[in-house]
Amino acid sequence: MASTLEKFIHSLDPRALPRVLQIQSGIYFQGSIYEMFGNECCLSTGEVIKIIGFKINKLIASICENNEVSRFSAKVELPLNFPGLYKVVADKTPYVSIEEITRKVSIGPTRFGHPCFYSPEDIKLANLTIKHGEQITFNSVEKVNGTMAVNCGVVRNNQSHSFTLPLSQEGKFYECEDDQIYTLKEIAEWKIPKCRNRIVKLSNTLHTWDASNPLPENFDGCLILTPVYEVQAVMKFRKDIVHILSDLDVEVKDITDCYDISSFLQPLSLEDVFERTSKEFPMVAEIMEGPSGSQKPYNLLHIGKEIVIYKKYQATRVLASEIRSDSPKRHFLIPMSYKGKFKRRPREFPTAYDLEIARSEKEQLHVVATKAFDSPHKELFSVSVGDQFLVQQCQTSEVLYEGRKKVIDVLACERILSDTYKKVLLPMYMEGGFVEVIHDKKQYQLSEICKEFRLPFNVKVSVRDLSVEEDVVAAVPGLQFEEEITDSYLLISSTSSPVESWEIPVYRLNMSVHLLSRDVQTVVPPATKTMVEEISEEQYYMVRRYENQTLHPPPRPPKKPT
Repeated sequence: MASTLEKFIHSLDPRALPRVLQIQSGIYFQGSIYEMFGNECCLSTGEVIKIIGFKINKLIASICENNEVSRFSAKVELPLNFPGLYKVVADKTPYVSIEEITRKVSIGPTRFGHPCFYSPEDIKLANLTIKHGEQITFNSVEKVNGTMAVNCGVVRNNQSHSFTLPLSQEGKFYECEDDQIYTLKEIAEWKIPKCRNRIVKLSNTLHTWDASNPLPENFDGCLILTPVYEVQAVMKFRKDIVHILSDLDVEVKDITDCYDISSFLQPLSLEDVFERTSKEFPMVAEIMEGPSGSQKPYNLLHIGKEIVIYKKYQATRVLASEIRSDSPKRHFLIPMSYKGKFKRRPREFPTAYDLEIARSEKEQLHVVATKAFDSPHKELFSVSVGDQFLVQQCQTSEVLYEGRKKVIDVLACERILSDTYKKVLLPMYMEGGFVEVIHDKKQYQLSEICKEFRLPFNVKVSVRDLSVEEDVVAAVPGLQFEEEITDSYLLISSTSSPVESWEIPVYRLNMSVHLLSRDVQTVVPPATKTMVEEISEEQYYMVRRYENQTLHPPPRPPKKPT
């Protein structure tokens, strides 16, 4: 049965990909050149294409009144980077099963991927009863005892209770009100269900308005958002991936079940390649879609280029951020093979507790107070701006509190006077401000810093890496090394001139290849080049989130007695 491309994509479950479609009719029935993102393709009646992916490209917005499109409202096009923060209005139409929710709603590992629902009736489980109206958080979808189910949770009396709901569970499930605010891009990626529109309310008024803004001046109402998808497809006789917008006026028919899907080229993402067994490497591949960027090796990875993929592996990087008080900060992943050198820069510590965390046996921590602190106990020291201290150790001390003796944690320090030192005690809960005094003038390699000091650690580049054409961190006035991370990489080189090989990140490079049935001429890779990778704010938080899933949070600092 034929349908418009728009209707087909809006109802398509990503888990059902790939799908083979045949063009039925439309304004392109005689065949026409269609251009999108620099790709030209001819969509004629009878043409067969394979859909391999789709994502929201832009949003069509209409002003909303009483949960309906205003009859005076014209539809406007909003790019995903359109400014403003928005609140999601809960959908009043219920879902009729857990299976429908998993098919239409994004559920994933980030905080955006934990939607909440409630049932108007009690749900009785083996060891728990979910009360009507109780907020249920959907955390993940996985197979439990051979049956697909959703891992859920409810919070009662500040305690979380976990349970699973099978996809076969039926009933009415309504969206809960969401008090979070989101960017338009976050809403597009996580908060627009399949086959449904999404109503949002502008949470903060746009700071600037000009005639190019498609929304009315001082608008603070609700919008109905309809997504327009960018469809990634493979055509029968092309070696690249074409991009088509879902609102193209074309009718299509799904012929997947009666078509030999293997007759198309099989595009593989870098994640797909990484999932191959180690025995399958090395392999030869041709690039179907290359990454953007002028930095090596990205500028070499263009469509049609043949590469050798030698192996997959995990490699260590140091996550570093630019030191600056305003935002946005720049973020970098620095390989251990970086050949530049670093000098230390002073660290800042907001509390005495942070001084204890940073204290090391290797050297004594010397700090200057940047904020005054009046101690409520005569046994403890009151700090003035400019006081200098050598940090000693954490210990306990008795103080008089409301006529009673009380034992609290304190930080023993030596206050530096003009010609002597005085032992003082600082309460561990003290909120002050300290800046480190650096006496160490040595230049360090990256591996030395990671071995000898505890991160986070402040540095600046003193000698740039001369082995690369452009050292992107050399011009940054100050860097904070935040943590060591382990990430996934592929080692590649060009088949035509294999003079050097490059590490490319698996999860941050938008690149597709198809494998060629050719033997690799040189099994041993040439000299490996690594590079400092500058990452976006979004990639920075993704890297930290995945890394910190296995780490326990640091203990909370002691509270001030009340």
